Amino acid sequence: MPEAARILVVDDEQPIAEAIAYNLKKEGFFVQTAADAETCLELVRTTPPSLVILDIMLPSISGFDVCRLLRRQGDIPIIMLTARTAEHDRVKGLELGADDYVTKPFNMRELIARVRSVLRRTSPSHAKDETIKVGNLFIDVGRHEARLGERPLNLAPKEFDLLRFLATHPGRVFTRQTLLDRVWGTEAFVDERTVDVHIRWLREKIEEDPSNPRRLITVRGVGYKFSE
Repeated sequence: MPEAARILVVDDEQPIAEAIAYNLKKEGFFVQTAADAETCLELVRTTPPSLVILDIMLPSISGFDVCRLLRRQGDIPIIMLTARTAEHDRVKGLELGADDYVTKPFNMRELIARVRSVLRRTSPSHAKDETIKVGNLFIDVGRHEARLGERPLNLAPKEFDLLRFLATHPGRVFTRQTLLDRVWGTEAFVDERTVDVHIRWLREKIEEDPSNPRRLITVRGVGYKFSE
């Protein structure tokens, strides 16, 4: 993770935005702030940040809607920031593609730690021919091949894409809809059951006991994650 990573703080409460910016700058980050959705979207367009800290309660357009718009434009990491503590708000943020969720009031050191953690998890691959290794599971991105130990896995293209995507975000929970957006994109005639079917197929190929998976984990009420 580069020390000069660019962080965009989006919060209409100026004292909070300034406090976050001040502490991030002390940690070596380059920081920009925005008080509304319009300024945020313009900054993302002109000077794309490495990560966005996004307050839900914004004037005119909610942080949820901004998160949805950002996800349509790309894969910029997002930490949602809000005073709300309801479980359905946290789940909604995750469903829209947020990478993490912090509630006010928060400890500044914890927020900075979460920023660093999300940047590490979402950093791009360093090479097109990267090989992901998890135990005895090998995913060769460049060759579009995978194997379990010495045994090649005969994965269909979307099985490989789904496995690679989850394995490059270990520990992060994705909803079915998010996986459809990230892996299948704009393909027609696919729904959330498609994800469940592909997860089942992958478990049959990479899990010792598909009925008791240790790699592809179901998070009840949310979606799936690749075990850390």
